[in-house]
Amino acid sequence: MTRALIVIDVQESFRARPLWETISDPKIADKVDRLVRLARQAGELVVWVLHTEPGSGDVFDPALGHVRLLEELRRQDGEPLLHKTSHNAFTTTNLQQLLTERGIRELTVCGIRTEQCVETTTRLASDLGYTVTFVVDATATNPIPHRDAPAGRSVDELVADPRTLSAEEVIRRTEYALAGRFATIATVAELEAAAGPRA
Repeated sequence: MTRALIVIDVQESFRARPLWETISDPKIADKVDRLVRLARQAGELVVWVLHTEPGSGDVFDPALGHVRLLEELRRQDGEPLLHKTSHNAFTTTNLQQLLTERGIRELTVCGIRTEQCVETTTRLASDLGYTVTFVVDATATNPIPHRDAPAGRSVDELVADPRTLSAEEVIRRTEYALAGRFATIATVAELEAAAGPRA
């Protein structure tokens, strides 16, 4: 086993925010679950990562109870669960040590948010020498406001602003930025087809 699936921040924290209504794929757990099944069938390591901001008082504060996997997902015994406080899954966890101890050199990544924690983890993993597959349709994100947009706007105001970058555009730009530089871009269906009939 030289490959691991890294599931990044597919957690209830995001569903607890008003912005969830704009998420690019509200059923992201379904695609992530398909990848998890593929990894388990192949005997690959599945690593779950959750974002946490202790003491923040928001949805990423563990004290509020939202820092847990989306309820549709099930972690099996022996699958590591890491808690990070940085955008990437390496800096504030023992992920690299865990992978090195198991001789893992190839990573498949998925999760929330496409251009933030998943992309940042992908870039750092590539720089660390891992071969990375970025499963673009098993990531999700939200529209991003323009840098000059005022803080504290409602979801409706965000979506109505013509300067807002749509979630679909964010995903497309991320795919272009990563492809051939930091990762191979794939879809869940492509990985299932490559795995053969057992998938």
